[in-house]
Amino acid sequence: MIGLLQRVSKAGVDVAGQNIGETGPGLLVLVGVEKGDTEVQANRLLERLLGYRVFADNDDKMNLSLRDTGGGLLLVPQFTLAADTRKGARPSFSSAAPPDEGKRLFEYLVNKARDLHADVASGQFGADMQVSLTNDGPVTFWLQVKGD
Repeated sequence: MIGLLQRVSKAGVDVAGQNIGETGPGLLVLVGVEKGDTEVQANRLLERLLGYRVFADNDDKMNLSLRDTGGGLLLVPQFTLAADTRKGARPSFSSAAPPDEGKRLFEYLVNKARDLHADVASGQFGADMQVSLTNDGPVTFWLQVKGD
């Protein structure tokens, strides 16, 4: 499972002109589900997202996590993160989870996040979404959780 984590001062996601999720200061995470991912990978990715130290402390060092700051978490499904881009001029999506499994695991991740963190919003799996953000820093990290 892949999470493209971006520290944001604000972010939002719209579907058909309607805002369906937004956050103030916190994290926007684009989520890709790969073949073979299970709840184990989703749980591990969520632990990393909530605990990853990307926010500045009093000494302006990245020592604080989302848990520490209580900031918002906006999770947005993006199956293209699982693309194989190693050859050719067109991405292959053979490594992405099938749509039903991707949706199930993304929704599992969102629900688990809501159990563990107070401020969680999400995009909509399979929808044509418009995502806006103000990247703070910019600070962006690629987190990937693989099976065994």
